[in-house]
Amino acid sequence: MKALKYVIGGAAVGVAAVYLLGYDYLFSGISKTYLKGKLSANIDDGNLFPGNLIATEEPVLWAEDPEYNHKELPEHMVENLKHSKTAAFVVIKNGKILHEQYWDGYNQLSSTNSFSMAKAVTVMLLGKALEEGIIRNIDEKLSDFYPEFEEKEFGCDVTLKNLAQMEAGLDWDENYNNPFLPNAKAYYGKNLVKATFSRRFKEESGTRFEYQSGSTQLLGFALKKALNQTLASYLSEKFWIPMGMEQNATWSTDHYGMEKTYCCIHSNARDFAKLGQLFLDNGKVGEKQIFNPDFIEQMRTPTQKSKEIYGMGLWINHDNPIKHYYFLGLQGQYIIMVPEHNMVIVRTGSYKNNPKNDRGRPDQVRFLVNETVQLFQ
Repeated sequence: MKALKYVIGGAAVGVAAVYLLGYDYLFSGISKTYLKGKLSANIDDGNLFPGNLIATEEPVLWAEDPEYNHKELPEHMVENLKHSKTAAFVVIKNGKILHEQYWDGYNQLSSTNSFSMAKAVTVMLLGKALEEGIIRNIDEKLSDFYPEFEEKEFGCDVTLKNLAQMEAGLDWDENYNNPFLPNAKAYYGKNLVKATFSRRFKEESGTRFEYQSGSTQLLGFALKKALNQTLASYLSEKFWIPMGMEQNATWSTDHYGMEKTYCCIHSNARDFAKLGQLFLDNGKVGEKQIFNPDFIEQMRTPTQKSKEIYGMGLWINHDNPIKHYYFLGLQGQYIIMVPEHNMVIVRTGSYKNNPKNDRGRPDQVRFLVNETVQLFQ
C-alpha cells in the first residue's frame, strides 16, 4: 500500500511539473495520437480540434476533359503513390480534370489536412488584404499590429514581408518529431498566443531564409488584427465562394478561435486543385479577376536568401527541366503548378518518410511532375 502511495504521489508530482513547465499540451497530443493508434499528426485528425468554417455557396464542378480517366497510370507511378500511402491523386490540364484516383478508402468527398499548404493560403489572404487597402503595404511591421514586439530584441523591425518570405529571424526549431519543441506546442496546445508570442528573435530580420511555422502564425495574427474577422470567413468571402469550391472546408483553430495559419485547412483534392488553377490563371476565375496577378508573381518569384527555392508561401523548382512551383504540406500534401503545360497536380496522403534530397524539396514532387507531364503531354 505504501509503495502504491509513492507511485501515485510521484505521478501527481510529474503531472504538476508538466503543467508548471508549460508542457501540458503533451496530454492533448497523446490523446490525439497514441491513444487513437497514431504515431503523429495525421491527415484525418480535423475532427479532433476546434475549427472555423470556410463556406462555399454555389459549387461549380470541374469540367471533365474528353480523355478523363481514360489512361491508366504506369505501374512505377502507381507503386510510388501506393508506397507513399497516397489518398488522392488529381491532374488538371487546360482547366479541366483529366485524371483522378483514390486509395485506401478515400474518395472525391474526403476532406484531409492540408498541413503547411495553408501557409500559402495565409499569404494569399495577405495579398488580398493589401489589394483591398486593409493593410497599407507589405513592409508594415509586426509591431504596428502588436506593440509588444517593439520590446523584443530584433523583433521591432520584423515586417509582414519578412514573415511571408521566412526571413523573420525567429527562434523556432522546425522539428516535427520532438514533442518538446514549438511545433508540437502550436499544434496540440490550446493557446497560439502562448505558443508564438513567447518566442524570441535570434537575429535581425532579412538576414537569412529559415522555414518556420511560427513566422506564418505571426503573420496570421497580424492579418486577424487588421481584418477584425476570422480568417476562415475572409477566405470564404474572397476565394472559396468566388471560386465555386465544391465543398465547405474547415480551418483548425486553438481554443480561442485563432486559425492555425501555418497549417490545417481540411478540404478535398478537387478543391485544392482549384487553388492551383487560380495561380495558373493569374488570379482569374472565368472572366473575373479575384486576385491581384502582381501579388501572385511575388509569391512565385524565388528569393535570393532561399537560394531560389522559396518565394512567399510557395516552393519553387526552376532547376528541373520542367519548371514548377507548389504548395507543400507535411507528409506529402502538394498542389503543383506546371505553367508550361497548363497543368495542376494534386497529391494528398501520409508519406511519413518523405525524402528531401532535392535542395530541401521533396524528391516526390519532381518525380510526379516529370512522370505526369510525360504521360499526359
